[in-house]
Amino acid sequence: MTTCLTATALLLAASAAGAAPTAYTIDPTHTFPSFEADHMGISVWRGKLNKSSGKVLYDKTAGTGTVEIATELASIDFGMDALATWARGKDFFNVKKFPRAVFKGSLQSPVNGVPTQLVGELTLRGVTRPLTLVVHSLKCIPHPMLKRDYCGADASGSFNRDDFGLDAGKDYGFKMNVDLRIQVEAIAQP
Repeated sequence: MTTCLTATALLLAASAAGAAPTAYTIDPTHTFPSFEADHMGISVWRGKLNKSSGKVLYDKTAGTGTVEIATELASIDFGMDALATWARGKDFFNVKKFPRAVFKGSLQSPVNGVPTQLVGELTLRGVTRPLTLVVHSLKCIPHPMLKRDYCGADASGSFNRDDFGLDAGKDYGFKMNVDLRIQVEAIAQP
């Protein structure tokens, strides 16, 4: 009986050790947050941020974990150089003083082991506000060349930019809502 209990305890311990969260590094060549914002109520401007970095701690068994992603605001790309230059300036992002936007959150509400929400906080222009993202998909596969676990996800959410002091155009009737769409890929750390 003692041998059976010891063997069971060892199996449970090995099983728990195998379920430990895995640390991942954001793949900056496959991670591009994009956004949509109103332009005077007559059109929607779209853009993306070309440089991101960060880390993920993900427990695939539990469907939970943590995420921290930093985006370089100087990498903003509207497809229109004049608008991107203005957005980097002191009247909007002020990238000399506030070079990055940072999101920190936790993967939550798993369904069949896959998280459906990313609940956290966005820091932008020195202001931190709560932000919840819906996780539309999350999948992990063995990376074909690096032979390590490789995960990708798609998430979306929205926030009011004037909550972060980004109220340019408000007096002209611009809506302050910004819709985010984030594609992210991350590789397991060796």
